[in-house]
Parts: sequence; C-alpha cells; structure tokens
Amino acid sequence: MNAVAPDPNAALLEREVVSFVIDSREVQSGDVFFALSQPEYRNNCFNGDFEDSTRYVPSAFEKGAAASVLRRDRFDEHRAYLKPFLDRLFLVDDAIAALQRLAHGVYREWNGPVVAITGSAGKTTAKELAAHVLESSGRKVLRNIKNYNNALGHPLTVLKLAKDQSYDVAVLEMGMSTPMNEIQRLCRITPPDVAVELNVLPVHVQHLGSIENVANAKAELIEGMKDGGVAVLNADDPFVAAMSNLSKGKTITYGIEQKADVMATNIRFVQFGETRFELQAGDDLEEVAFPLNGIHNILNALAAGAVGLHFGMTVGEIAKSLETTCAPPQRGEILRFAEGFTVINDSYNSNPAALLSMVHTLVEGGVGAARRIVVAGEMLELGTGEKEIHRETGEKLAGSGIDMLIGVRGLAHELVEGALVSGLNNAVFAANSDAAGDLLAAEIKPGDLVLIKGSRGVRTEKVLEKLLERFEQQQK
Repeated sequence: MNAVAPDPNAALLEREVVSFVIDSREVQSGDVFFALSQPEYRNNCFNGDFEDSTRYVPSAFEKGAAASVLRRDRFDEHRAYLKPFLDRLFLVDDAIAALQRLAHGVYREWNGPVVAITGSAGKTTAKELAAHVLESSGRKVLRNIKNYNNALGHPLTVLKLAKDQSYDVAVLEMGMSTPMNEIQRLCRITPPDVAVELNVLPVHVQHLGSIENVANAKAELIEGMKDGGVAVLNADDPFVAAMSNLSKGKTITYGIEQKADVMATNIRFVQFGETRFELQAGDDLEEVAFPLNGIHNILNALAAGAVGLHFGMTVGEIAKSLETTCAPPQRGEILRFAEGFTVINDSYNSNPAALLSMVHTLVEGGVGAARRIVVAGEMLELGTGEKEIHRETGEKLAGSGIDMLIGVRGLAHELVEGALVSGLNNAVFAANSDAAGDLLAAEIKPGDLVLIKGSRGVRTEKVLEKLLERFEQQQK
C-alpha cells in the first residue's frame, strides 16, 4: 500500500484486519477507515465536488476503528486534532490508489478466476445473471453489490476476500464515464480471466466526445484481460464484434441477429415476466422460459450463458438456471396493483436503444391493455447531439403503438415535441419526477400498462413512489 506510519502501534502492526470502509458512519470495531478528500476523487475519475472526510477520522476511532488511512498533506493540514491518533494513522499520497493497491494484493492472495463485465447498458443485469448461472452449478460467487463498479466500489468488493477467501469465482461489473482509462485501472486490480463486452451505445459521449471514443474506453476490458483468457463478445454490436482483434486468448460470441457461438432463436413473448426462446450452442438446443422481458435482456442472458459454458456447464444446465432468475431492483420489475393496472419499473438507467427496446416489449405484451403509457426521463450524457437524439427518439415512440407519453425533465421536452409532431397527440411534459408522478396518478385507470424508464439522475423511481402512496400493490 506504500503507506507510512509516523508512530506505529506495535500491537496494531501485528493485528489482522479484514474489513475496510470509506464511510465513517459505517465504521465498526476493528475496521480500517480510508479518509478520502477532493484530490483523490479528482485523480481517480470522479466528477464533481466531494467532502473532505479527514474531519471524520476522530469519530471513526470513537466507533472502534483499528486504523485510518489518509493523505500526508491532509494530516499536515489537520495535525492539531489528528495528533492524538498518530499511532493508528497510515499516511499515503493518494488514499483511493492505496485502497486499490490493497485490493490488488488481496486478489493476488486469493488467486481465483475473475469474470469482468462492461457495456454501455445492462452491466448489472448481466452480472447478476452470470453470477446466478455460476451459483446454480454449486460455485460460491463474489459479486459487486448494487452497481459498485467504479474506482471505489470495485476495490471495496474485492476486499471482501480479505475476510472470506472461500469464493470460487468473482463476477465483477466494470463501469466508466470519463476519458481517464477507468476500466484499464480496474483491470489492474483484478485482471479478467473472462472479459464480457455487452454493447457500445452513445452514453457518456458528453465526457468522451464520440461513440468511437466510448468504444475505445470499453475495449480496455479486452486489452486488460489475462493472456490465454476468454473474451465474450456481442456479435450483434459492430463495435463489440470488432474487439475480437484485441482478444489475448479464446473468443466466444453471442447474439440473436448475427451468427454466433451462443444464440437465442424462436423468441416468443408470452406475458410480462415470461419470454420463451431456444438457447443454442453448437448442436445443443434447450427451451428457456425466461422471467425477464426485452431483447436486451435476452442478450444479457446469452452473455451469462457463454460464461457458464466456459466454466463447463451444459446448455441444459444453463437453460434451467436462467428460468429461476429475477430482475434486479428497478431493472424491469413488474408491479401489479389492486386497482387493475400494471407498472414495469425500469427506472435505473436509460438510453435511446434501451428505451425503444422496452417500449417494443410494452407494445408487444400489452395487446390487451386499455392503454400503453410510457413515462420517459431525459437521457443523460448523450453529447452534442442530445437534443436531436431526444427528438428522433420521440418520433420513433410516436410510431411504436403507445397511447400516451409523459416526458420527464429537461431534454425530455424534445422527446415530447418529437412525439407530438409525429402524430402522438397524448404526449405531455413534466418538469420533474414528482410532477410526473402526480400527473400519472391522476390519469391512470384500470387496465392500463405503464413503463417507467429513466436514469438515476432524473430519479424516475419517484414516479413509482407516487403511485405506491395512492394505490395498493397487488399481493403476489
């Protein structure tokens, strides 16, 4: 970790520490508290302003922390109130980099296989599916909780191995949003044995400049894989398919439209919560009753299936496992209400392709619905063409077969305008998610089928919260 202990406590140096935290509110007895400050965040790919948590070092020790790691300059600046704890402080140049080096050391001691997953959309769902498939084979799987896929969440996940090295495999999503080689940095912590690329979409273009730059950033996963490893690539995405040239070992492809090693054929939408398809790999073919909806989720399932095949599972075993999975929170959850309407909650993230895919699912599965209503938040970080992208997406929504559109916040006004000029008369704009929730709650009727699609920054989950305040959810 390249840390200096100015006045080390001899007993501390002999102590085994297995728990590490960055939030002083979560400190428990025996933890090591990493006190982060603005320079670390800036140097490690985080946008925005962050609080200097050096001030919380004393309270961390009051809660029983064994030690604290912080920047040398922060110690010098706050020496007056940190000096009493000098024998339990470790001083470093960069506390986030120190956390990452520590995680790498723990990973090397564990020395198990790593499945790393990235893509512009679907990372968390694909991670959960891959972990579920491998767990069904009897393996103990370490995975990121929630979307802990960045310069902090990733090492904190890996550091769980310090407490428990009995995991058979780690399935880790890796995210990026800046041109600062984020995925390359994460691969240095845990070089992937299996590198899974889902898709390249015009997301984070605001920070990276072009979709080509997004593709290059995502390709860092393949460049960072171990020699002799496996690249799992989406054959239906041209940017991803082109990454086969970067593979340092075997390549497994998956897809629906393009011929691939792992494919889904004969896809049928049965009802919300059940899509059927045939999972094919070579000469092996198995029917799957898949609980998630949308082509994008079938692609995620194929990626997970490719991972399972690499680890020696049969097509039949993978198909059986996929039938017992469920949607992660806010990613295609289906909620039925006692008043007779149904809501699909997909409010975690959004981009044009994902929105249109879910709308297609809504229309296809909502033939018997009284109305098909879409609540769509503005889509973030689309770059210089964001207004045009929103308007064009609105035009496509108008022709999709939906009955009503509620655009939420900012550029969703362009989404609504595009829909209106293209013939969808029932399209309205709400300034924020609270207003959209009130509007929908006043409008909704028995038999309606609603899709809520948005990004965390727009907080479209508040739309659902408004419904839950006023209506009773049907008991399962």
